[in-house]
Amino acid sequence: MTATPKVTNLVFDCADLDAMAAFWGGLLGMKTTHRDDDWLDLEPLGEGGPTLSFQLVPERKTIKNRLHLDLDVPDIRVAGELAERLGATPATGPMGRPEAPFRVWRDPEGNEFCLCTGS
Repeated sequence: MTATPKVTNLVFDCADLDAMAAFWGGLLGMKTTHRDDDWLDLEPLGEGGPTLSFQLVPERKTIKNRLHLDLDVPDIRVAGELAERLGATPATGPMGRPEAPFRVWRDPEGNEFCLCTGS
């Protein structure tokens, strides 16, 4: 008998745990639930969802992410303003269909994520 795996953590490698917690916690309205010298967890992503975690690594990000988060927001402009105040930079202009635009952003360490509407 085989058991189906469950995703328990989505982990970002990073150079600054506190900066990443401040950015992602601020953007998503989530608090830190656990912190060690080289690991930090935010609250789970929804009821029973995976934990957003950050792992301290010595190297900086150098290439495009192979996995990224899509964040559903009511208004990509307003959400983008918050992301920018928290330290994100835009990677693209608005894209997609007029009724369901999205925009690619980079967090303070360069990890790509999308702010999306109408998903």
